[in-house]
Amino acid sequence: MSKKVLTVVAVLSLFALFGCNNRNDTQAVASEHVMPLKPMQQSYRGIIPCADCEGIEASLYLEASGTWIMNYSYLGKNSSFASYGEWARTGNKLVLTSSRGEKQYFLPKEDSLVMLDTQGDPIQSSLNFTLKAESLALPTTPMPMKGEYTYMADAAIFKDCGSGKIYPVDSNAALQNAYLDVRDENVLPVLLEFDAHFIKQPKPDSDTLQNVLVSDGKAKFFPGKNCQS
Repeated sequence: MSKKVLTVVAVLSLFALFGCNNRNDTQAVASEHVMPLKPMQQSYRGIIPCADCEGIEASLYLEASGTWIMNYSYLGKNSSFASYGEWARTGNKLVLTSSRGEKQYFLPKEDSLVMLDTQGDPIQSSLNFTLKAESLALPTTPMPMKGEYTYMADAAIFKDCGSGKIYPVDSNAALQNAYLDVRDENVLPVLLEFDAHFIKQPKPDSDTLQNVLVSDGKAKFFPGKNCQS
């Protein structure tokens, strides 16, 4: 089997393992450095150091679709920050790429994730940089999002500019009316920047849960614009 084929097999195997936390088997991935991988959990939490607060509660949510949400709560300051993007597995590292293109690196270790530095190398510190597997709900912290919004037939969808992924948008009359006021009848999507968070809702006519965007109030449409302009 050629090296190219082996690499493809390795990538597919890693994607299959991620986002699946109900399997008990351990698989060996064919690559230049063969290593056994255990099934990954879907959410992790830990308290990491903070320069000017009591600590930062970091919560990471991994989706089987290849997306992630990270929430940082600054303890003692009543302040939170959330971001989202896509994850990938490179060698033995978990790589998070945000919607703005910034990268974060983690090292999976048993049932935990160890945070790495901005170059993907170990952090030389005695302080805690470990997130442990824990069952968590999605955060409600508003996130700035940019993408193409479309509303028709009583349903709204949002195409994220960063990842290209499409999400349904929870019913919001103010957002829908603003869209109808600015859209061109010949060009349905309109570029939208708004603050939003994800919730889990069943898909239509199904018990399967999906991520749905909920607007948090701050929104601005850009008529005649799209993700490429």
